[in-house]
Amino acid sequence: MAGMTDRRTARTQKALHGALMSLILRKGYEAVTVQDIIDEADVGRSTFYSHYAGKEDLLRSGFQALRMELAQTQHAAGATSDGSRGEPLGFSLAMFEHAGEYKHIYRALVGERGVVVAINEIRRILSEIVRKELSGMQKDAAVPREVHTQFVVGTFVTVLTWWLERRPKLAPPQVDAIFRRLVLNGIEPSPCATSHQE
Repeated sequence: MAGMTDRRTARTQKALHGALMSLILRKGYEAVTVQDIIDEADVGRSTFYSHYAGKEDLLRSGFQALRMELAQTQHAAGATSDGSRGEPLGFSLAMFEHAGEYKHIYRALVGERGVVVAINEIRRILSEIVRKELSGMQKDAAVPREVHTQFVVGTFVTVLTWWLERRPKLAPPQVDAIFRRLVLNGIEPSPCATSHQE
């Protein structure tokens, strides 16, 4: 019985997310109401509110699958057969690919409250992932770990925003290369810092 309930819940949530995305593309985020969403998804108002507090909550919750995907990508990038550290910031290409897949939604959100919700959620997810990865890296002790974390996240969001708003013809690997070139020199310890720590 629990399995059937879980499947029903998943179907309802998927329908509500699909409805929100369709409506954002047609009407813009600000114009979408909860009534629009439940009509589009063909669910009842009480069903909607049993899952979400409102449309912002629904938009935010859509990032849960992204969080799991990025965590798996980060884990896979960090796993090497010889036990050495794998590729740093292994989440970044997967995140750019995801953003590229949904760039039409992002562009529909630009200039509206929805883009603030989306960017804040991306920042929160990336901060968790980057904080975890940086905890295993040797860094310049003069720079606090949280400053490193926010530097990486801020650079990512800046590059992401620039790409989606200004240069849509670049492929995700090209944008990822730009991000990596900018950020990796900023989180790797300088030769002086490394020699002082040895």
